[in-house]
Amino acid sequence: MADDIETSFHVAIDAGKVNGAVICATDAKAHFVYNKALGERTLLSGKKVSQQLDDVLYLASATKLIATIAALQCVEDGLLTLTGDLSSIAPELAAKQVLTSFSDNGDTPLLEPPARPITLEMLLTHSSGITYDFMNPHLARWRQKFDPPQETSRRPVEEAFSYPLGFQPGTSWMYGPGLDWAGRIVERVTGRTLGEHMQHRICNPLDITDAQFYPVTREDLRARLVDLNPHDPDALGRAVVNGNGDMNKRSKGDFGGHGLFMPGADYVTVLRSLLANDGKLLKPGTVDDMFEHHLGQEASAGQQAALASPMGVFFRVGINPETKMGHGLGGLLTLQDVDGWYGERTLTWGGGMSFAWFIDRKNDLCGVGAIQPALPDIDGEVVAALKQTFRHDIYRKHAVWREQQQQQQTAYD
Repeated sequence: MADDIETSFHVAIDAGKVNGAVICATDAKAHFVYNKALGERTLLSGKKVSQQLDDVLYLASATKLIATIAALQCVEDGLLTLTGDLSSIAPELAAKQVLTSFSDNGDTPLLEPPARPITLEMLLTHSSGITYDFMNPHLARWRQKFDPPQETSRRPVEEAFSYPLGFQPGTSWMYGPGLDWAGRIVERVTGRTLGEHMQHRICNPLDITDAQFYPVTREDLRARLVDLNPHDPDALGRAVVNGNGDMNKRSKGDFGGHGLFMPGADYVTVLRSLLANDGKLLKPGTVDDMFEHHLGQEASAGQQAALASPMGVFFRVGINPETKMGHGLGGLLTLQDVDGWYGERTLTWGGGMSFAWFIDRKNDLCGVGAIQPALPDIDGEVVAALKQTFRHDIYRKHAVWREQQQQQQTAYD
């Protein structure tokens, strides 16, 4: 597959592998701007229309960055601290025990009490022990035995993630619903839903009007909703999460780990605010702290093991395994420069299998690539290759633009 965005994406679209894509990138001052809407989307009626930059996209786990910002705003407001005990706000967390194994006959879970309290910092960095059950065999077994998923049941965060911890808080790392819990904690200390807080404190300052948690009910948004189509009539976001929309289908309330819908052009507006550190969302010092490594020695070792595991290809979000990596507040953090690409302390993550974002303060660039895979048979290899094309080619385009700017300046001088 060719390594430039336009050629690669059109080849994949023509081959029927993806329907379309929205790609947005910019620098802190919005001097460099790359906005592309490629391909088509299908309406619920079956009619095909051209993809547009203001089409409403399912963010999936890219929601986590927005929830992180909301939680850090509560820290700035004095409602929370990063390292304080959350048990008075979320006693359900304090009551969780650590599942270490099962008895020899497989019937009895072996549990031990937590050695330390869970903190907000742990929730924001996946080091709390709260792990997705499908990423931990013991938790998967516990879930199947004691709390099997109910097809028609919609549950809030407290009930959806009621299972034990996968490890002692702060002693390891594994991807999980910590940001769903963080979002619920934001709701408890603010007295607002996460969506209400997000609109008031994140969207309004940036003039964003087109964001809503699942289910998307605003008719003006549903008219532009990419994931409302014959293959996804309930607008669950199936294409983004590899054909499975169960997380939204079973969610009740605003889930900070996966539930938000928003246009890509608006999401990059959030990224640019952090890149510019313009003070609209967070204080400059708080933004600086997002780009610091926030895992202790034990949790760092756990993250490195996860990055090197068979699941590591997903946790590295396109970064070479030899690159030094850590975890900031909001995503994976590079701890060294990557030649011709990410600068040291680039913050990056994604959503599902088809949404990617990054903020690179060293190279003054941020971007989002949102691919719309073709259902029902999603080609994961093609989608992964297109995400890499986006991540790398946007740097080439930025470099060409900078060279042109320098040439123009030289000619002017």
